[in-house]
Amino acid sequence: MRSRDGNLNFSLAICSVIFFSFTSLYSDEYLISYRYVVKDATLFSEEMAISKTMRKCIGKEKEAIYLDTYGLTTLKAVLSENSENFIEYIHKLGLHIDHREVTINAQNHSTTILTLKTTCFKVDFNDNFAKIAPLK
Repeated sequence: MRSRDGNLNFSLAICSVIFFSFTSLYSDEYLISYRYVVKDATLFSEEMAISKTMRKCIGKEKEAIYLDTYGLTTLKAVLSENSENFIEYIHKLGLHIDHREVTINAQNHSTTILTLKTTCFKVDFNDNFAKIAPLK
């Protein structure tokens, strides 16, 4: 809206700055690691460790994933609600694969371990979703 002297109204500029600065309710950084162990074609264990960082992580955000929060406010709760989507996402990030196979007396035994080494993720919570992006 223009005023009589032709200048834009100052309140519109302030409202847009306030709106865009508060679109994310809060942002935190977390360290996440993941380990998946399969022995003889059977799931043996699956572990995911999540902890808040004590220091700010250094790095740039990479490709992010957006997960529905369903009104949840903690990262652990959001990840457990959307576990399949997040597991697929970290598989795309790249997991270290360790495979061992042993044959004793004509019996095969195999162990496969998939590991996401501890990675820093920036997490932005909003009313409806959480944006999770690794920092590299």
